[in-house]
Amino acid sequence: MSKPRISIVTPSFNQAPFIENTLRSVLEQQGDFELEYRVLDGGSTDGTLDILRRYEGRLHWSSGPDKGQVDAINKGLRAARGDIVGWVNSDDVLAPGALAKVAAAFAARPEAEWLHGRCEIIDADDRPIRRWISRYKHARAQRHSLENLLTENYVSQMTTFWRRRVHGEIGYLDESLKLAFDYEFWLRLAKRGAPIYLEDQLASFRWYETSKSGAQYDRQFAEDMAIAGRHLPAGRRAILLRKKLKSAGIVLVYRSLGLFRRMRGA
Repeated sequence: MSKPRISIVTPSFNQAPFIENTLRSVLEQQGDFELEYRVLDGGSTDGTLDILRRYEGRLHWSSGPDKGQVDAINKGLRAARGDIVGWVNSDDVLAPGALAKVAAAFAARPEAEWLHGRCEIIDADDRPIRRWISRYKHARAQRHSLENLLTENYVSQMTTFWRRRVHGEIGYLDESLKLAFDYEFWLRLAKRGAPIYLEDQLASFRWYETSKSGAQYDRQFAEDMAIAGRHLPAGRRAILLRKKLKSAGIVLVYRSLGLFRRMRGA
């Protein structure tokens, strides 16, 4: 049998402090697969393009104005030619050996359309943080159901991969969404079938104060709620109540953590 091709897309804009770690984490993957890597840059002016030029010939990249992160990811996914696809943001990193595990899992489960795995959270200096969040999401992922996913998003985006052919039936990311577009896509996939869940760490998510997730978590949860309402099965409004209560608790925890950091830094 021929090797599967895995296509990775990275949207980028002014992420020079982090993007080289991202590039290396993808390009240094080894295993029984072919790699196609596409970087869609939105016109960076911070030295990102100099970094990309150093990897000329090992990846496909372009730079120019776009309509934002979702537009860039969709452009990359539409251009991708892999059997398996996913995206890794320009401040996150894949774990060594992640793509070999992804390829093997899909080969073993030809009926499965998507998968995700464990994720570590790191800070701007690559130090592991918030391990309790990673443990919690791992526990929830082990008990997957569509109803559970509607209640909370425990799927870590940078660990998620799917068969490219599904785009022909369910389309691409919703460009009207700004923060929880990944969650909306997971729900479309989940309505077709359950994911493979790999208990190995596949990637690290970088959290820092000025990151999108770090700065806008309250707005993200509001968008999350609206998305769950779109996909709610008829007669199951109670799911939204559970989601609202759970989201309120998570936002409270995040705000408390932010207050603690500010008091400690004062």
